[in-house]
Amino acid sequence: MELTNQPMLIWFVIGYGIFMLLLGVYYSKKINTSDDFILAGKSLGPIVLMGTLLATWVGSGSVTGGQNSMAYSFGIWPALMSTIPSLLGILTIFLISSKIKHYGKHTVAEILEIKYGRWSSLLAAIIIILAFVGIVSYQFQGLGFILSVSTGISPGTGTIIGAAIIIFLACIGGLMSVAPTDAVSAFLVIIGLVVAVPIAISVGGGWDQIIANVPDSHTSFTGGLSFLQLMGYYLPTLFLLLGDQNIYQRITASNNDKTTKRGTAGWIIGLIIATPTISLLAFISRSLFPDIDPGMAVIALTSVLPIAVGGILIAALTAFIVTTGNSYLLSAATSVIYDFFAKYIKRDINDHQKLVYTRVLIPVLGVIAFLLTMYFPTVLAVQMYAYTVYGAGITPALLAVFLFPQVTKSAGLSSMVTGLIVTLFWEFFYVESTGINSVIVSVPVAIIVLIIVTLFTHNKNSSRKEGTE
Repeated sequence: MELTNQPMLIWFVIGYGIFMLLLGVYYSKKINTSDDFILAGKSLGPIVLMGTLLATWVGSGSVTGGQNSMAYSFGIWPALMSTIPSLLGILTIFLISSKIKHYGKHTVAEILEIKYGRWSSLLAAIIIILAFVGIVSYQFQGLGFILSVSTGISPGTGTIIGAAIIIFLACIGGLMSVAPTDAVSAFLVIIGLVVAVPIAISVGGGWDQIIANVPDSHTSFTGGLSFLQLMGYYLPTLFLLLGDQNIYQRITASNNDKTTKRGTAGWIIGLIIATPTISLLAFISRSLFPDIDPGMAVIALTSVLPIAVGGILIAALTAFIVTTGNSYLLSAATSVIYDFFAKYIKRDINDHQKLVYTRVLIPVLGVIAFLLTMYFPTVLAVQMYAYTVYGAGITPALLAVFLFPQVTKSAGLSSMVTGLIVTLFWEFFYVESTGINSVIVSVPVAIIVLIIVTLFTHNKNSSRKEGTE
């Protein structure tokens, strides 16, 4: 089947876009301080918290990369299994959520600084920028795909327009407006996905016909991938989630510990519904559209569904992509202002200036993210890079703060530096030649360094204390 644009779909995208804009403007009027902009005044209730956690995590990374691209490129089983790392990550976050909220910090770098000192904060800010700008870049691409399917413009032109929309919405309201729109988007997307599945199966000619139209490898358990290749896709997801600053900020923004637990539990339920459904839809799309960009799989399916169903689904996908782009742009800008600018350039910065500078910086980072779209060949490629930079550079040291109290300052810093350097070195020199994602090397090395340096320096520090006594 040939992919053709469906002009009627654009009205669903525009309609929901206007709704999001009005909601964002309404909540932006409640912003008086930088805490309101970045942490929503620590006022999020359980429903909004659940929705914003789900919408932040299941963004373009899932509907154009992640489960979507894996189901299209490798088959249904690898995509379905990719939900497991996210569930493991969320369960871990659930267990330490009270500790995260207790810290009450704007950025994970501020948490790291308490344990490892100022240099860890600066290094974390650099890693966050490298990772989050990459994540934002494929949100631009995802919205570009949607505009291409619904209007007929090229994906490149759509990406430019998508970038402008996401940057603008990120600037106006911060988390105060992003969180409520996230919640609405989360419920809409779950409805759209669930309704779309049986209809898509019917459009595809039934499940037997769908299976007959895909390569044999797409119905195998591994999709033709080796164990190392599968882990190369799964581990970046797990290690980004375990330390994702966006998630930590949302937990901090909840109004109490009880809300945090309820919101996180709801997030698990939403994920169990959303991500397998995305996998099924992308797999069906592979049967119908064998020659499209993998990142367009679920989005392309909207063009052959009944207009009402396709419209609801494409509006929901638009919402997830936009809100995820907003969140990561805001989070990256927050790190620059709080962890670098306010500490090293303008130490006397006041609260109003933090708010203004954060809003000014968002478009700058947005432009850098757009330029990054030209470097990586696919959404899945940039997704794995961004997740691994963060997962290897920050997550082991960050989790140690909560789970490994014996960790030392030297160990945390060594782990962060090692994770970042090994990831970048592998990405630039070995990914193409080996076909193995950098996470297979960089995360284990970062963890090993963390443990070994802790054992060495902890024993050394203990010996020094005994000597002075």
